[in-house]
Amino acid sequence: MATPPPSDRAQANRRIGWVAAGAAVAMIGAAYAAVPLYAAFCQATGYGGTTQVAITAPAIKGARTLRVRFDANVAPGLDWSFEPETAFVDMRTGATRTVFFRVRNRDDRESSAVAVYNVTPEVAGGWFDKISCFCFSEQHLGPRESAELPVVFFLDPRLEQERTMDGVAEITLSYTLFAPANGGKPVALAPAQGGTAPKL
Repeated sequence: MATPPPSDRAQANRRIGWVAAGAAVAMIGAAYAAVPLYAAFCQATGYGGTTQVAITAPAIKGARTLRVRFDANVAPGLDWSFEPETAFVDMRTGATRTVFFRVRNRDDRESSAVAVYNVTPEVAGGWFDKISCFCFSEQHLGPRESAELPVVFFLDPRLEQERTMDGVAEITLSYTLFAPANGGKPVALAPAQGGTAPKL
């Protein structure tokens, strides 16, 4: 077999180099896109216990009553206290409830916190809708300052048609506060326009 002339070899090498460089750029782009895409997937489906975001409560109420428990945690490095005002509520699907969490900055300096959250069992995430939540924004407290942070939510009555929810009688909403790194962003953003997040 004849050896290609040097000019053809150089052109083929350049072509391979461009393809390799393009593949590397595509892989880097995919890596950066993976996190927001995964977050959007979780938000839309409730995967991993991610709750939904809603503007208004449903027009109808369901027939089932479930117990919702509340759990509050503080990550290492944040000198705040954090606890729910009530350990649990029993609520009918479609009914809206407001609960409060108490926070206190125990430090002598102003500080900030961001909340991460989920619900268990994970299957319940797709049916747990928040209308308002302190987790939508970064929280700021002055030295030794305290606050009550509200959460307004409902359980989507459509969960009553979901067979995986048949055996679920209790849901736990869990929060962890942590100090944002370099002015960190909120974990969840409220929707820009009306409606509830889609259920797949």
